[in-house]
Amino acid sequence: MTDSIVASAIEISGGSSPPETLIVRRSRLYGTVRISGAKNSALRLLAASLLTDEPVTLTNFPTDLLDAQVHIDMLEVLGKSVRTEARDHIVIATAESGIDDLVWRGRSIRNTLLILGALTARHGHGRVPLPGGCKLGDRKYDLHVMLLEALGARVWEEGDNLVAAAENGLVGADIHLPIRSTGATENAILCGTLARGRTVIWNPHIRPEILDLIGLLRKMGADIDVYGQERIEINGQEGLTGAVHQVIPDNMEAVTWLAAAAMTGGEIEILDMPFADLEVVLAHLKAAGAQIYARGDAAVIRGSNCYPIEISTGPHPGINSDVQPILAAWGACAKGESRIVDLRFPGRYGYALEMAKMGVEYAIDGDMLRITGRGGALIGAEVRALDLRAGAALTLCGMVAEGETRILDPWQIFRGYSNFRDKLAGLGAEIESE
Repeated sequence: MTDSIVASAIEISGGSSPPETLIVRRSRLYGTVRISGAKNSALRLLAASLLTDEPVTLTNFPTDLLDAQVHIDMLEVLGKSVRTEARDHIVIATAESGIDDLVWRGRSIRNTLLILGALTARHGHGRVPLPGGCKLGDRKYDLHVMLLEALGARVWEEGDNLVAAAENGLVGADIHLPIRSTGATENAILCGTLARGRTVIWNPHIRPEILDLIGLLRKMGADIDVYGQERIEINGQEGLTGAVHQVIPDNMEAVTWLAAAAMTGGEIEILDMPFADLEVVLAHLKAAGAQIYARGDAAVIRGSNCYPIEISTGPHPGINSDVQPILAAWGACAKGESRIVDLRFPGRYGYALEMAKMGVEYAIDGDMLRITGRGGALIGAEVRALDLRAGAALTLCGMVAEGETRILDPWQIFRGYSNFRDKLAGLGAEIESE
């Protein structure tokens, strides 16, 4: 069990706790890299396994992710047994059923909200730690409370825990989401699969990871129909079965390697490239100088001049908020001003202060981040990974900077990038840890 933010996790090289510092030097990346299973999908699929006592097998699963390890430990506390059959292949079975109280002393993750929904749908009761994860501005959980209450549950806080109860089970209802929230959409789907009657989710956020969750649930026997971004209709079932499911490739990892190739002036072939999930991002990057060539399900990215970029984040198929720190690193390599607007998480620009230690000029005007690039004229410095994507963005900056960049708290990166250090080293990056 974890008792610190880095315990209960497997380092990408295997076995020990993550390093305290990641050291990056100027590099030019060449070679081939394969995209791992999506972190933002894998954790949701783990939560879905709580809806059945039968085995759920997940392939292309990023077993080494720190958040995945925390979630697997949580499942085991809740009576599941998780067996790793290969590096990217796990089987989730039930060792002891009926546990609905997640007693947890370690680092929490945002996915505890989905665990609460799954426990309440399955057992009529659930107790979980208040959510953790990246602190991206003011991330409340009021939408999750609202949807559980709409389905007939009572929800309240007890100390550092969130508790839900529906003594007679959840009952299908219309759920109107005021914003297209990924987490609330996922939780409503999980709850609706076992609620009595029909659940209709209005204004859902339809994105690749949510469609992947629906794909698994359908294999488990759920009756779910998707009507675009308008609504999702779910006819509740009395129970769900086990299933075998392959996790989709991680589109955020793909964007990271794409930016790395262009920024360092190298050439990378990306296998299992999720082109369809990144149409808008790829269009912006091509306009900003990216040389991207499709080769079947692979993409070849050649180093090029990075031009200033202007983007605004928004619901899928728009640009995900997770992408904007990576694009800020891109802007640091451009000559001229790049502009980034994130209306969903405007407090996410904290990483710009860390980039400034490396010579990046920036300003924040309301909800807009302005990056004044000087063609990648950066200097190595000691910086801190404030969250998952910020850590990856700082690593990209470190590979174009003169001298040595020392990234503190690299465990943030290992939360969501599978084999991050090993993959970079395999592409020729000068990277080490201590």
